Amino acid sequence: MNKDLKIYIAGHKGMVGSAIWRSLTAKGYENLIGSSSKDLDLREQQAVRDFMAKEKPDVIIDAAAKVGGILANNNFPYQFLMENLLIQNNLIDAALQTGVEKFIFLGSSCIYPKLAPQPLKEDYLLTDTLEPTNEWYAIAKITGVKACQAIRKQFDKDYVSLMPTNLYGTHDNFDLNSSHVLPAMIRKFHEAKENNQAPVTLWGSGTPMREFLFVDDMANAVTFAVENKLPDYLYNVGTGHDLTIKDLAETIAKIVGHTGEIIWDSTKPDGTPRKLMDVSKMHDLGWKHQVELEEGVKKTYQWFLENIDNVKKIILTE
Repeated sequence: MNKDLKIYIAGHKGMVGSAIWRSLTAKGYENLIGSSSKDLDLREQQAVRDFMAKEKPDVIIDAAAKVGGILANNNFPYQFLMENLLIQNNLIDAALQTGVEKFIFLGSSCIYPKLAPQPLKEDYLLTDTLEPTNEWYAIAKITGVKACQAIRKQFDKDYVSLMPTNLYGTHDNFDLNSSHVLPAMIRKFHEAKENNQAPVTLWGSGTPMREFLFVDDMANAVTFAVENKLPDYLYNVGTGHDLTIKDLAETIAKIVGHTGEIIWDSTKPDGTPRKLMDVSKMHDLGWKHQVELEEGVKKTYQWFLENIDNVKKIILTE
């Protein structure tokens, strides 16, 4: 690939976007552009169109989204549906209107039906009902996938969707009101350890199975998609391996150094029973994850400790 390609990363300051920026930079791409939400509101159609007309990127990577865990999705369904629709629709349409040939759309494994057979294959999309606790986000992301597929079909452009499993890593969100399960556990176990090994209460039964992918591996999958024309419109990105939430909690507690009691609050929802990705399509093309869970959690916890002052404002106000 031409290393002078002008690549716009939407959401470049987030956990995923910043990892993609690092991955592309490491491969020699120097003409990368991003714009903070203060300078460009991706929910505003005209602002996005003006930005695209001015910058004229060769490639767009959509890593921008309103994201959160079960609690946030349950409490703010309208925002999770509408804001994500606005962000992705504005980016996709502006890309088409300005002649962008390659667009990489990032979604989530929650686009698949709640009770779909395991592991989840790309073909299972729209074959059954969604998980109620995050269907608003899922419906928005499904719309993005289908929009890119439609452009691919109608205009023969290289628009592809990558659906990662549960992501975690450096620059993650550790806000207990909006974070996902893994960073939330890291913070809870760390604070409990600091509080004389206090008990930690976690949601649900601990029995659901989940798959986790270190964010740098996801970023490398995006770089792979930049450098190759993928033959299909939709690809799962994950490890192909999962574990119970209970096993995840015990792994994190061990790494953090928490030796206190773990209490499971079964009055809280478990979410989807299992979400294991079939990643054979990406494997067949030549991409595979590199970072295993324990190594990834250690890296993430180390980053949390090194940046504790940056998250302390959130910690102190909760």
